[in-house]
Amino acid sequence: MRNALVFGGSGQIGEPVIARLLAEGWQVQAVSRQPRGDRAGLRWLRGGFDGFEEPLPVQVDTVFSLGPLDRFSLWYEHSSLMAARVIAFGSTSIDTKHASADAGERALATRLQDGETRVFRTAQARGAQATLLRPTLVYGAGRDQTLSRIAALARRTGFFVLPAGACGRRQPVHVEDLAAAALAVIDCAACAGNSYALPGGETLGYRDMIARTLLALDPPARLLEAPASLFRTALWLARRTGRMGGLSDAAVARMRDDLVFDAAPAMHDFGYAPRPFQPDARALGL
Repeated sequence: MRNALVFGGSGQIGEPVIARLLAEGWQVQAVSRQPRGDRAGLRWLRGGFDGFEEPLPVQVDTVFSLGPLDRFSLWYEHSSLMAARVIAFGSTSIDTKHASADAGERALATRLQDGETRVFRTAQARGAQATLLRPTLVYGAGRDQTLSRIAALARRTGFFVLPAGACGRRQPVHVEDLAAAALAVIDCAACAGNSYALPGGETLGYRDMIARTLLALDPPARLLEAPASLFRTALWLARRTGRMGGLSDAAVARMRDDLVFDAAPAMHDFGYAPRPFQPDARALGL
């Protein structure tokens, strides 16, 4: 019987990861800031990286980081945890935002890069094997800050507005496919010391991705396209009312850019097989 320590277990990727671990007979200890009920094979530990209410295990077979990579990497570096395998999630933002016009996005890319370096360095020093996984645009649990947020807004208004020319290609990836990848790399010797992009199983234009998302609503919402000047006005109004506060000018500009990643290494090394983009109400949290 193998045991795992899971950070971010209550998140959108963490829940399916824990479900799969339990189904395979693992003993799981997971960290949460909020009280949660234990069940067979699963014990919740209260706390966060700034402090834990009880001691964490000092040795496990595998540790999973399914939340903020920068915070986990700092904790891991200063902890005494011994784990044969370290599976940590980062993001393809490490590549797409390093040259962003937005200082906050550039800082995020730097934190991701520093976090990956720190995890690999610490794992090597402890004789552990680490693998970093970099998802693209995540959806599927209704808790993401992109498609689910757009769907919620469109359901209220009956429409969603995009700037004309939003044709950059995207590869949305389902949380269940990410959970499957996290477990697949555990016993994959070729995965040790490597980072993998985890795109979804379909590449489509940004406009088409949003159109398909709106069709999943009941009733479907309309997709409207506006000239750049009119869209800026609409976005300003949405921000003023608190509806799209997280949509930066840099994010709008990227709607025209291709953000496409190669899944071939993950497919070759551990059989990664993501599904095509077919959102439904459940996947969008509706």
